[in-house]
Amino acid sequence: MSVSQTNVPALIFFSKDDEIINGVYNLSKREKSHSNNPEWLPTWDPSQKYPKLLPFKHVDRGLFGDVEYQNLFEFADDDLSYRPITPKFGTEVKSGLQLSNLDDKAKDDLALLVAKRGVVVFRNQDLKDKGPAFVKQWGEYFGPLHIHPTTGAPDGFPEFHVVYRREGKNEDENKLIFSNRVNAVVWHSDVTYELQPPGITALIGIKTPESGGDTTFADTIEAYERLSPQFQKILDGLYVAHTSREQADDSRSRGGIERREAVDNIHPLVRWHPVLKKKILFLQRGFGKRILGLKIEESDALLKFLFNHVESAQDLQLRANWEEGTIVLWDNRRVVHSAIFDWNSTVARHVVRLTPQAERPVASEEEYLNWDPEVELKSQEHIDQILKTPPAEIYELLKSLKI
Repeated sequence: MSVSQTNVPALIFFSKDDEIINGVYNLSKREKSHSNNPEWLPTWDPSQKYPKLLPFKHVDRGLFGDVEYQNLFEFADDDLSYRPITPKFGTEVKSGLQLSNLDDKAKDDLALLVAKRGVVVFRNQDLKDKGPAFVKQWGEYFGPLHIHPTTGAPDGFPEFHVVYRREGKNEDENKLIFSNRVNAVVWHSDVTYELQPPGITALIGIKTPESGGDTTFADTIEAYERLSPQFQKILDGLYVAHTSREQADDSRSRGGIERREAVDNIHPLVRWHPVLKKKILFLQRGFGKRILGLKIEESDALLKFLFNHVESAQDLQLRANWEEGTIVLWDNRRVVHSAIFDWNSTVARHVVRLTPQAERPVASEEEYLNWDPEVELKSQEHIDQILKTPPAEIYELLKSLKI
């Protein structure tokens, strides 16, 4: 059955040429026929429902990595070629290393490399050709895979988040995007509304334009360290309310799906990295709306400064371009990123994200070592109370609740 006026509101969210097969929204036959990897195309299953995510003890695989990456280099070919993208931030592996071949020890080195460099761009990879089942198993080594509440996923594999811009419609979509905006750059860290957001994250290029559609990244460790010590002290100890409610509302309003109910969580504005032992500005424009304990104008002003600091400083950023066989891995804790909508060609842009969850964001090593999932579960009962508490009282409440 085709998507039509008889089964809207899906018409708002999906194309009229798309199909409904056994209650699941699929792309049109035309889109499928033009894809070399149809197994990675998005589907939307309204029947998929998942319970609230529960806290768990996460141990980062980067803690077990070799500082010289010897286990990783054992899988390198003679033609291994790599370079730093910038001196401090980002590495490009041009050839000579297949991610699909790595054993567990090599994956530990990979996790350490991604944590240290922030972003690693791998070329000439065959991971996408192994299929969703293989890639799912490959990624589960780093942590439980996050299931996105609202986006499309390959049929039978909700653990993948698919980003897909339809073939032949980019010009129309760009006109829509820029109809009321002067740019479409949206810096963000992924799904920060979750209690335990991702750490190492992989974006797998399935089909991308010959040029354009890059992804830009910014280093929020460097951003924090550039602030004056006195200003750092002001930020340390502040907490931000993160929410997925707007995302859920937007999906519903456009006829989309909702796999899991919307959530609110509270994270430190400055979080501690368990592998690097460094502090990070943990920012998210879309989900991290309010600094607790500050009045609205105060919170808005401080967040505006921090967003502008990270987003305007090109000397702590890099830009990754896409080509056939590219996979980009980054550390979602220490990096923010944005897609670049700068192409009008008829070529589809099709990338798939693999998103293992990591530790609960904390402000210090002491908190990290003492964190307990059972205690956290009890703390979650007070989220609504915290969010409704006036600024003058909120940190006393957090202290009494040991949050």
